[in-house]
This record gives sequence, structure tokens and C-alpha cells, in this order.
Amino acid sequence: MADSDYLTLPDDFMALDDDDPTQVDSCSLERLSASLPARPTSDSTLLADHTTFRIGGPARKLVRAESRDELIEAVRDADAAGEPLLVLSGGSNVVVADEGFDGTVVLVDSHGVEADVSACGGALVQVQAGEVWDDLVSYSIDQEWVGAEALSGIPGLVGAAPIQNIGAYGQDASQTIARVRTWDRATGELHTFVADKCGFGYRDSVFKRSRVGAAPTGRYVVLDVWFHFPLGSLSEPIRYAQLAAALGVRVGERVPAVQVRQAVQELRSSKGMVLDPDDRDTWSAGSFFMNPIVDAEIADRLPEEAPRFAQPDGRVKTSAAWLIDQTGFAKGYPGSGAARLSSKHVLALTNHDGASAADIVELARTVRGGVDQRFGIRLEPEPVLVGLEI
Repeated sequence: MADSDYLTLPDDFMALDDDDPTQVDSCSLERLSASLPARPTSDSTLLADHTTFRIGGPARKLVRAESRDELIEAVRDADAAGEPLLVLSGGSNVVVADEGFDGTVVLVDSHGVEADVSACGGALVQVQAGEVWDDLVSYSIDQEWVGAEALSGIPGLVGAAPIQNIGAYGQDASQTIARVRTWDRATGELHTFVADKCGFGYRDSVFKRSRVGAAPTGRYVVLDVWFHFPLGSLSEPIRYAQLAAALGVRVGERVPAVQVRQAVQELRSSKGMVLDPDDRDTWSAGSFFMNPIVDAEIADRLPEEAPRFAQPDGRVKTSAAWLIDQTGFAKGYPGSGAARLSSKHVLALTNHDGASAADIVELARTVRGGVDQRFGIRLEPEPVLVGLEI
């Protein structure tokens, strides 16, 4: 597949009719370039300094990639040398072993936002992988681009969004992603995926599933992401009951997107899911376990009050937090020690007091084992585990 440095409009981006002056007025194309806020950076080789858990030993080699070309070069050089490779994109969804990483760690630090905006076609926005996700959400709301407002407050960088298909409060990244440009480590070539080739699922994508050997970094390294946003000041219809209640509206209604952002940030803060360097309850990787999707017969064995969300394939998604809580692991469990469940939300494992990676793994095993024994459901970790097994 040929790649280009130019934005390419999606198929549903309407063409202008030169014979219709009213259409030209309403559909004129505006090109925007933006610089999002710079984020603090460090060249420390200690990986605890690059993760939201504040956990992880040293990297043998650390490379900062400040452009798309530098990112490709760093990955290509490591692969050519046969080096173990870890591409680190914000460090918000990773747990690194106390021994560190015996290979090359590439820090993604590329920047830039380019957009083609048309009143009749929306905004096609190209974002470099190193931009902060929440800064993009804030910028999109300021520009009256709709579709990411419920994803406010999620930590990490844009390049990680399609890999994990990040989601919250009824939205996920796949709903606005138009295409993803990657470096294919297997072929040594650029490879662009249109949205329907990304294999998006619940916290899943082709980028997450495709591997090269046993390295923590997969086959495809995300370079930049295109998003297609409708234009408007109102949000997408509210799909999540808790968010609707916080906004005082019914599910399916729309409200100003800025109000959604504020409500989501407040909800996330109440659960310890907004990073705060002064609050140890936020020293985590966010939700540590994914909500399990189980066969219908397993869901039928759950207590009547257990959350159930029917899936297109006939299976049922339930709540990991509910399972953990009902197993007896309360907020703040075990009440003392370096690693604890958040005092605000049982789904977050926290580095409460100088925890090691081993401490986090021990706590995760305890919680997962308890849920498995009580309900026969095995929880799967959401973060990438580097040099660790649960």
C-alpha cells in the first residue's frame, strides 16, 4: 500500500459543486495546523519515571523519538540489531518488572495536528502519535468537533488509542478513527489501515493482536492516527446511564460537549482515574482488569443483580468491578501495604506506598484468584505486562 504525507479525504467527505455557489460557501475547505500543549519529558533510563504506576527498573538503552522519521529509525535500528524492543507511549497502560527491560526502549514524542475541515464533511484530523490524548480531546471540543468528549481524562498518548481501542462512558476510539498509519516491523514498510481493517473490538485491535516474536511491542508501531469528527457543539447521544445521570438527562439525549467533558472528568476523579502526582490513589494503570465477556450459560449462573450487557455474538459482558467487589475485595484492600486497591474504585490497583512490580502482581493474582474461585470467571489484565506474568 502506498503511503502519503498528505491528508486524504474519506469517501463520505462531500465533493464541492462549482456550479452551486451556496454549496461552495457552506462546504469550503479549511486547513488547520495546531500545536497542542507540550508535556514534561525526561531522559531517565529508569522506567518508573515514564509510567503512571511509578514502577519499573532501568532500560538498557533509551531513545527519544521526536518525529515520525525518528520513530521509524529507532525501531528499525533496534530490530536490525536483534534488540528486544519496547515502544513506550505515555506509560499509562503498562507494568514494567522491577528488573527493568534488557533492550531498547523508544519513547514516543512526536507532535503535530493537521486538519481539513468542511461544514458538509466534518473534520478529518491527522494527529502524530506523541500527542497527549486528553489534549486532543480538549482541542476537539474547542474546535466543535464531536465524538471524543466522553473519552476525556484518559491518560496516555494518541498513538496508543487505536492499539487498545480506548473507551469509556459509551464511547470508544474506533467510533472516530478513520485510518491508522504504522511501521510494519515484519516487512520494514509503512502500512496504513483504514478503519474497517483495524479489527477493532472491546479493548482490542489488529495492532494489539499482531506480534513479532515475544517482544512486548507488537508488529505494527503506530506513527499517526486520522480521526473523522462531525462538526457541532452538542455531544454525541449519551449512551452510558451513569453519565446521563450525572448530566441530568436521559440516555440518548445530547448536551453541549463541554458539559460532557466536565461531567466525565468529575466522574473519573471520583474514581481515582485522573492522574494526580499528589494522590497515590491515582498511581496506577487505571482499570487493571477488563470487563469479562462470557458465554451466555456462564452469565446465567451469575446472581440476578449482576450487570449484564448483551453482545452481538450472543455472549454477555459483565462488570469486573462488580465481580471484584462481590468477591469481598473492598476499596482500599487489603487496608495496608505498598500495593492496594484504590480507596475510590476496586478496579484500580495502586502503588500506594513504594510498591514494586512484584507487589502489584501479587495483589492482582489474589484478586483474580478470588473472583475465579467465587464466580468461575477469570479476569484478564488490561495493562501490558513487561517481564511479568499474572
